[in-house]
Amino acid sequence: MPELLGRATGADARLVETDAGAVRGVRRGGVRSWRGIPYGASTGGEHRFRAPRAAAGWDGVLDAAEFGPVAPQNRRGQFIGAHPGLPRSEDCLSVNLLAPDEPAEGRPVMVFIHGGAYSVGSSGEYPRQGELLVRRHGVVYVSLNYRLGALGWLDFRRYSSARHPLECNLGLRDQVLALDWVRRNIAAFGGDPGNVTLFGESSGANSVTTLMAVPAAEGLFARAIAQSAPANAVYTAATAARFADEYVRMLGLMVGDDAVAGSPEHASHLLRTADATMLAEATTALSVATPDERPGTISLAPVIDGEFLPERPLDAFRDGSAHPIPLIIGTNDREGSLFQGRIGILPTTKPRIRAVFANTRKKARKAIKRQYPGLPDPRPAADFGGDFTFWFPSVKVGERHSRHAPVYFYRFDAAPRIARLIGLDATHGLDLFALFEKFDTWTGAGLTLLGGRRMYREVGRRMQRHWTAFAASGAPEPTWPRYDEAARRTLVLDRVDRVESDPRREKRLAWQAFVPHV
Repeated sequence: MPELLGRATGADARLVETDAGAVRGVRRGGVRSWRGIPYGASTGGEHRFRAPRAAAGWDGVLDAAEFGPVAPQNRRGQFIGAHPGLPRSEDCLSVNLLAPDEPAEGRPVMVFIHGGAYSVGSSGEYPRQGELLVRRHGVVYVSLNYRLGALGWLDFRRYSSARHPLECNLGLRDQVLALDWVRRNIAAFGGDPGNVTLFGESSGANSVTTLMAVPAAEGLFARAIAQSAPANAVYTAATAARFADEYVRMLGLMVGDDAVAGSPEHASHLLRTADATMLAEATTALSVATPDERPGTISLAPVIDGEFLPERPLDAFRDGSAHPIPLIIGTNDREGSLFQGRIGILPTTKPRIRAVFANTRKKARKAIKRQYPGLPDPRPAADFGGDFTFWFPSVKVGERHSRHAPVYFYRFDAAPRIARLIGLDATHGLDLFALFEKFDTWTGAGLTLLGGRRMYREVGRRMQRHWTAFAASGAPEPTWPRYDEAARRTLVLDRVDRVESDPRREKRLAWQAFVPHV
């Protein structure tokens, strides 16, 4: 966590008083920056697998020049984790803020939740992320770290006891605590606590749509943006318990204790005392096994616990019990094409597709096959898996929420030439490179190596204008119409943007018959 300095003297635009104490940031290129401010206390030791607690206050001034420790994660797991040079710690609950250099009051606030399949990532992956939104559009940008892997997204309540209680939905609870910190402190940084837009991508977007159904999050954000949300990846307590049991069995094998799965007390002790690195290794083992053992699911996800998360978010959107706030939601053109090889977690292999097909009627199976000619060949299989995981659940969120609040739906089709040549097209995550103009990274530079950077930058800047206009007013720029079930007008972001009515209608109807429970 940040270093304590001596008490501040004199005027300093980087010095801000929070309700826990003073923090001092830095100035970078016309933007004031504060990093690694603790919003929660350590989640290690006796507080592992427990609900987060607010950070303690401090005397003096906290040096907020560097990002805080990242959540424990596996660098060489299924997904590439944070750089090994970054410190990892269960004392990882921190926020980062960016604000325009000119102090002001009542600016729109945008809080970003990073993705990473709930297993990897951090708010500092791309250190300059958010700077352009702040510099060009005058918002206050906030990012946060939260618990990952088994420490945040598995439900071990069945191993709980009166002496050693264990709780669930810990990553979600961290995010709510961070949002509460923003509500209490953002005015000191020039932001409007009543005008907070929560946005995220992938699992971060799933957090957004799930938090819209969490009662404790009510009033903590006024608008939401969900980019490529796997919005149906929220499970019942029974399903979550099976993932927890399998995790405990794998962890026991890793530490050489075959009997741990048969003893709840023994399992509880192992979970509470094992090294965090070992927990991350076991998380990877479970995540790798899940796509084949339980096709169409991911092991790390929110759980419907009946209290903190009382119902499935998709049901809350249908019934109008989700927070009735404006929502931007959408997906990329070919979400599934990225998920190959080590990160092949979607139902894209013949056995996985067969398992998904087994849960529906024969007539519906035939209709879906017509939408993906050649299934299960690699390209149609990738599109089937991406649509199953990201696109169709997002459509259901959009149509259901549009009955109760304004919704704006998009599809991101823009792809640089090299992405099309290698068969990725506008795949999962590419929208972030446009939105945040991440062209100074190795991946960003590689994507535009054969041209297309100017086009991609222009698409990203149009996204920035829409996103920040939405954050300011609850509506994007006027060229983007509202979404409803009758017209289903969708903004297609491409070299030249366009609005389409009910794009891919036949595919949507086929999916509705194929998975009517979504």
